[in-house]
Amino acid sequence: MKFYSTNNINNQVSFREAVIKGLPDDNGLFMPESIPVLDANFFATLPQKSIAEIAFEVAKPFVKEDINDEKLQTIVEETLNFPLPVVNVHDNINVLELFHGPTLAFKDVGARFLARCLSHFSNNSEEKVTVLVATSGDTGSAVANGFLGVPNVDVVILYPKGKVSHLQEQQLTTLGQNITALEVNGTFDDCQRMVKSAFLDKPLNKAMKLTSANSINIARLLPQSFYYYWAMAQLSGADDVVFSVPSGNYGNITAGLLAKAMGLPIKGFVASSNVNDIVPKYLATGNFEPKPSKQTISNAMDVGDPSNFPRMTALHKNSWETICQEITGYSFTDGETKEAMKMVFDKYGYVLDPHGAVGYLGLQAYLDKNGGTGVFLETAHPGKFADTVEEVIGSVEIPERLGAYLNKEKNSIEMSNQFEGLKDYLTKHLR
Repeated sequence: MKFYSTNNINNQVSFREAVIKGLPDDNGLFMPESIPVLDANFFATLPQKSIAEIAFEVAKPFVKEDINDEKLQTIVEETLNFPLPVVNVHDNINVLELFHGPTLAFKDVGARFLARCLSHFSNNSEEKVTVLVATSGDTGSAVANGFLGVPNVDVVILYPKGKVSHLQEQQLTTLGQNITALEVNGTFDDCQRMVKSAFLDKPLNKAMKLTSANSINIARLLPQSFYYYWAMAQLSGADDVVFSVPSGNYGNITAGLLAKAMGLPIKGFVASSNVNDIVPKYLATGNFEPKPSKQTISNAMDVGDPSNFPRMTALHKNSWETICQEITGYSFTDGETKEAMKMVFDKYGYVLDPHGAVGYLGLQAYLDKNGGTGVFLETAHPGKFADTVEEVIGSVEIPERLGAYLNKEKNSIEMSNQFEGLKDYLTKHLR
């Protein structure tokens, strides 16, 4: 299997090269040259399989030239060693809980898979790799946890100052060792732009080996498809399943679209956004118009230029009409998000985080018009957004492993939102 750039189909590399490079030289995104369709027996026996067994079969066609079966089995078993349950909230509305991993966010799945792939590829190598990652909240902590203490790997996390929750920031800035947190005076879009600029800077890449841990890396995107199969296995017998995905950079929903392209019988998707509604507006008008992001209580979705959009269009041959057949888009304000959090808690006793609440709202809007069996993704534990959640419902449980970060000392480096500052730091401190 080769992986091409969305900016040049003739620019093709192996899975190993795509993972290590992170981003093609032409600023596109890596995509598989073809989408394998899994056989009917695989889908018929989904409910009898473990999530690791499912992940092995899904990943194998993409990685088999670079990762042997034995190593791939180890990678998926180590990646997926925590529960990912589907829970009924009420009626035909279910939630896929993706917050039971080490950092209590869905990014744990992709980050752990990527870390293990990179570790495998760098085995017996003395060359140091620097992992760059921009985060609007949860990506950074998941990546930091996945790579903490890994030999010959430095992790540099860029996050927007004052625009992540207190607990998210503590998870980013208190680990030390090979993890460095850069506190950027700007937005997530600035952080993302700085990271992309680093990959396109030829002198910098000649001086050091850089790779990405954002969902622009194919080894972050691929494993996020695993839990769509797992959710369908838990909903055995349902043939009208719609997934509502709280969306910011659109890697999570793109992974679901990939699963459907491989044969998973999903009815459709809902792109649920906050007021950063670039993709819902595209679905309504056919015009993709990035714009500066706006700060909201669902901060991980505060993205004004979603980087995975080219993959979404590539999966549908750049056809707006085809994309609209697969995805319905809705956007919601902070006020609507808080109202949903309160209503679901008061009426059904379920605690939503601000991102899951947006997913719930999008799903409810879709089902009211179309019916079906609905699943929304709860992407982070509500305790990570304690201030907002407690304002709405009164109290929230903070798991012990999350609360442990509260008393640790923050250690970050402030930086402007200009690429030159990042380049100066990397060349002086990490060569």
